[in-house]
Amino acid sequence: MNAALADRLAAIRLLTLDVDGVLTDGRVYVDDDGRESKAFCAADGIGINLLHHAGIAVALITGSPAPAVMHRARRLRIAHVLQGSEDKLPGWRALLATLGLAPQACAHMGDDLPDLPLLRQSGVAFSVAHAPPIVRDAADYVARQPAGLGAVREVCEMILAARGTLAAALEQYSGGRGDPA
Repeated sequence: MNAALADRLAAIRLLTLDVDGVLTDGRVYVDDDGRESKAFCAADGIGINLLHHAGIAVALITGSPAPAVMHRARRLRIAHVLQGSEDKLPGWRALLATLGLAPQACAHMGDDLPDLPLLRQSGVAFSVAHAPPIVRDAADYVARQPAGLGAVREVCEMILAARGTLAAALEQYSGGRGDPA
């Protein structure tokens, strides 16, 4: 990671995440009764918990109205969840205003066209390898780990490393006291 990106990462106080294609692999499971389900990665949950312990807020901003999103958010103690809007920018701006944060204090991770406005206005923009070229090009960093299989954890650890707190954050798990993911 270059020094300029590390400096911007060290200033992050909020990580906003898309859900489908970032916290999941992008597939949507629908059963015969029309119920939607999603598969989430426990390692990503631990990464989010590491950020919580470091005082960095996490929010979900997704076009998906699926109840599974809220269930996962509650499990991970994510207090800010914006669901069901393809235009994510107004909700993101309102969230920043509520938290008293400038866009430079926010990082966003997205994988598709609805994420572009947030990627372009955030202090740091993250994406995933399967994103279309226009989205990857808008990102400061494209995760090496696959979406839904550790990409979010990779980004969480990058933020903590830039702050110089990754080792201390990982230490909380050495005695078996970690939060469940």
